[in-house]
Amino acid sequence: MIPIRDDQPSFTKPFVNYFIIGLNMVVFLFEQSIQVQDPRAYLALMYEFGAVPKHITHAFGSGVHFSLPGAFVPILTSMFLHSGWLHVIGNMWFLWIFGDNVEDCLGHFAYLLFYLICGFAAAITHILLNPGSTLPMVGASGAISGVMGAYLLLYPRAKVQTWVFFIFFWWLPAWLFLVYWFALQLLSGAQTIGQTGREGGVAVWAHVGGFLAGLILVKIFPQRVRGQRYASW
Repeated sequence: MIPIRDDQPSFTKPFVNYFIIGLNMVVFLFEQSIQVQDPRAYLALMYEFGAVPKHITHAFGSGVHFSLPGAFVPILTSMFLHSGWLHVIGNMWFLWIFGDNVEDCLGHFAYLLFYLICGFAAAITHILLNPGSTLPMVGASGAISGVMGAYLLLYPRAKVQTWVFFIFFWWLPAWLFLVYWFALQLLSGAQTIGQTGREGGVAVWAHVGGFLAGLILVKIFPQRVRGQRYASW
């Protein structure tokens, strides 16, 4: 199912959401320019600024081996890297639909902080479950999953127009769409448990971690709900 739009209005301009989307697109275009000019430099960029679990767990080594920049900087930068056009467009589309309302509720600065913390929680979930992986994790989907988790609690009765099976357009309750999406991530992640030697693909456990972080954090962050049309859970 692909979301087309929602019917929950925003009462303030989502400047931070616009900024995040714009920054992701600018970074992606920069990536593409490097990939065209020098594929090896592009690969080096992804390994340097993507979140490589093995590198980050090594940076968290005890004593003098601990490196705060080595542990946290790649997680931060990985949120703004994407592997292809479908990857970045899909992520930014979900953020466009769900992010404005969450920013409207939390406020601009709090929303930015919320987004980044969810991204860190998502990356750490992936790293904990794949500590020996040498493949870089890139993408904003972990942080966006947190935004979707927050949306679930804030606007469960909103409607999401959904493209189903590439044939039908249905207006679904937001809670149904988001619970279905989360269930898919959870089931996909469960299928990877106990499988060794299988790397790459979608970091579904990052989606799960980000979503759960969003559910928790939205209840911790102070809210500034204005004109909300739907009762929260």
